[in-house]
Amino acid sequence: MTGALVEQRTGREAQVTKSARSDQTDPSKHGSASLSDALSSLGSRLAVLVVAAFGVSTVAFFVLPSSASGHRVPTPDLAELAASTTGTTLRHAPSDPAPGAVTKGEVVHPRRTVALFAAPGRRPFAKVGPHEMGDTWLPVIDSRGGWSQVLLPSRPNGSTGWLRTAQVDRRTTPYVVRVHLGSRRLDLFHDHDLIGSWSVAVGSPATPTPAGRTFILGSVTDANQSFSPVILPLGAHSDTLDTYGGGPGTVALHGWPDASVFGQAVSHGCVRVPADALQELSQVPLGTLVLVDEE
Repeated sequence: MTGALVEQRTGREAQVTKSARSDQTDPSKHGSASLSDALSSLGSRLAVLVVAAFGVSTVAFFVLPSSASGHRVPTPDLAELAASTTGTTLRHAPSDPAPGAVTKGEVVHPRRTVALFAAPGRRPFAKVGPHEMGDTWLPVIDSRGGWSQVLLPSRPNGSTGWLRTAQVDRRTTPYVVRVHLGSRRLDLFHDHDLIGSWSVAVGSPATPTPAGRTFILGSVTDANQSFSPVILPLGAHSDTLDTYGGGPGTVALHGWPDASVFGQAVSHGCVRVPADALQELSQVPLGTLVLVDEE
């Protein structure tokens, strides 16, 4: 918003000259003119201050974002925020309020690195980028006004954060994956219909598969291993192993060449699945919800 002050000059030269001569011969008129000029100058300055104040308030209104409660939220300094990745721990991240609940299937992808908030309008505690293991897609577990609460790939398990819905791409996945630790089975649903169920291997008692709500974080092909043609890392981590195989202890869905393990609790926390299950799971979009229970 820009503005201009325009000075308008009125009156003929003859009138100016005549007035000037009259002022020189009439002191009282000269004093009156001086007072009038001073008041006019003061009024102009007050007008400028009002316009300037209005301009600043208008810029602040349009530039500073607002929280769900209407309070303005300062633009965060992303350089000072920790990144939410599979290798980081976010101690101030809110916990998942409903770790066994199914969502509406909405997943979001940050177009660029964006701030994460503990609640709409609060101070940011972390940031999340658009890429980690390919494009990052996060499941939405709640929404409020122009905000979305998402599951995060960081420790501790069940970490969440709020981000601005206007800063992400949105889509819906019709799939849900359920892993049952007690029965050691994996079920795949499409639009609430069961389309596949398999006996799988889960974590051993010493290195259990963590229960709760997580999601498919990526799809990775690793030429240095032969046990699985593709690995599907989740947004969850081992509760007993800080690192594993040089990584941060990320839990994954992957294949296994020895079928005798299926139906057993023998892994280091990952879920080992048969080849046909892995083929089906490889078609599931990133960000798809994975529910792990004790059943």
